[in-house]
Amino acid sequence: MPLTETIYQKSPVAIQNILISAFGYQWKKRRFGGIFSKEYKAAKNRESYTVQQWTDYQQAELQKLLLHAQAKVPFYKSSFDEKGITATDIQNLDLGRLEDLPVLTKEQLRKFCTTTLISTTKESNTSFFSSSGSTGTPVKILYSHSMHQKWFSIFEARIRNWAGVSSFIPRGMIGGRRIVADASNTPPFYRYNYFEKQAYFSAYHISSANASNYLKGIEKHKVEYMTGYAMSNFFLARFLMENNMQAPELKAVLPSSEKLSPEMRQMFLEVYNCKTFDSWGSVEACGMVSECEHGSLHINPDAGIIEILDDDLKPVPDGVAGDVYCTGLLNFDQPLIRYKIGDRMIRSSEPCACGRNMPVIKEIVGRIEDVVIGRDGREIVRFHSIFYGLEKIKKAQVIQEELGHIHIKIEAETSLTQEEENMIAQRVESQLGEMDISIEEVVSIPLNKNGKFQAVISKVKRQALNSIT
Repeated sequence: MPLTETIYQKSPVAIQNILISAFGYQWKKRRFGGIFSKEYKAAKNRESYTVQQWTDYQQAELQKLLLHAQAKVPFYKSSFDEKGITATDIQNLDLGRLEDLPVLTKEQLRKFCTTTLISTTKESNTSFFSSSGSTGTPVKILYSHSMHQKWFSIFEARIRNWAGVSSFIPRGMIGGRRIVADASNTPPFYRYNYFEKQAYFSAYHISSANASNYLKGIEKHKVEYMTGYAMSNFFLARFLMENNMQAPELKAVLPSSEKLSPEMRQMFLEVYNCKTFDSWGSVEACGMVSECEHGSLHINPDAGIIEILDDDLKPVPDGVAGDVYCTGLLNFDQPLIRYKIGDRMIRSSEPCACGRNMPVIKEIVGRIEDVVIGRDGREIVRFHSIFYGLEKIKKAQVIQEELGHIHIKIEAETSLTQEEENMIAQRVESQLGEMDISIEEVVSIPLNKNGKFQAVISKVKRQALNSIT
């Protein structure tokens, strides 16, 4: 465990709030300093582009990216050479001929993300960020400060502003950071990031018994909108409703990371009396989709080129689900070109009443994971943080067949040590409380009947809680 995390976990709540605020200050400066304001204005201006202007914009940005990748990124220099793609070919390549370019798989990204996929002329102020590994295959993505600011300028202009909110007003967040030191049920289950006006709520302590403390945090910090994991936000709203707790009216709910259902939207409307705005993106920062005020999901063409393809790498017709391949237009330090990100979408042929000439997505098919339930009623969907730092793990699957027991299947490049297995078990218990945990190393984890990887499988339903209450 890193020293800073050890210090944090052993500190009283007041000191933890100071530490989180210090982190928030640096995080805010990184994302919203530098060129952010200039890029934000440019992103707002591009919203009025015509279809042709968007095409010209993407064409120019793609050509710059490809020429750079061929000249400065060893992985692409090699893969382009293998396909006989020259600089002249790139200069003559248009958006209709993306199929001439090789695809990048998640396994290739995992394997080469810190080596040959890095530009030989990368910026000096870069940091690696790890993906959630929701497909079971975590990867590392290189961000420079300027690239981070470009990404967040689009994020702010579209995802936040279209919902009528901003990153500079009080908000609540339910995420994967372990802001509560352990699995004990000792409130408060939130911490406060002063510089970002953010109340950060634990995703690991949401239960009927704890709902009142979450509501106290929302009221205390005058939260105006909620963000974070869709399922965790849904669980909290449901517990507030079931306990007849009156939540304050919010401006919006902006969930992420999991598929948003009509039932979730209705729950947020009933509990917070506000609209829900969906979005799609990832730490890979190579594509972004945001919901406008008319309820349509728009591709953001300035964030990346999104292709929706079938198994033969051919574009699917409008109205048909296909795999998402992204070409990011912002990251020249670690370009991702035709990257198969692991999600599925359905493109729409219908224009949006908002008048923006940005392609419309009918549905983000995404993934629907099962819910794992702790003995005390906690419900968890995402388990990626239990494998954090264990780079030897290629894939992992969490299985719950009965209340109080978790079985974990792991594909690893080399065998786990007993210390590593113990660490995984401790992390599971920090999320769910006391559990019986078994870990099994396997050669490969089978796909489900639909041929898809499922990171979480649970056969335990909420009704099982009746046996412990």
